[in-house]
Amino acid sequence: MDENLTIQNPQINEEEIAEIGIANGTRVILFNDNIHTFDEVISQLIKAIGCDSKKAEKFANEIHTKGKACVFVGEINRSILVSHILEEIGLHTQIEI
Repeated sequence: MDENLTIQNPQINEEEIAEIGIANGTRVILFNDNIHTFDEVISQLIKAIGCDSKKAEKFANEIHTKGKACVFVGEINRSILVSHILEEIGLHTQIEI
């Protein structure tokens, strides 16, 4: 990863959030791939959502068996940040509104 790149937390103002109705209802979906190890996914989940290793392992198993899992639900700015952190190592995410 290029050390000169920084991830910024995009900001959406409160008026925009209210207008589109996504204050607390966005979800981050993490998809399975054949590239990353369980340990890599677990480590990145801990970093992105601040969960313990048991919860991250549970998510990793769900992603592996079902092909995807919702790993975060919350306000849009936090969902964007979580998604960016997961994607730092090339994981594939989607934010659902």
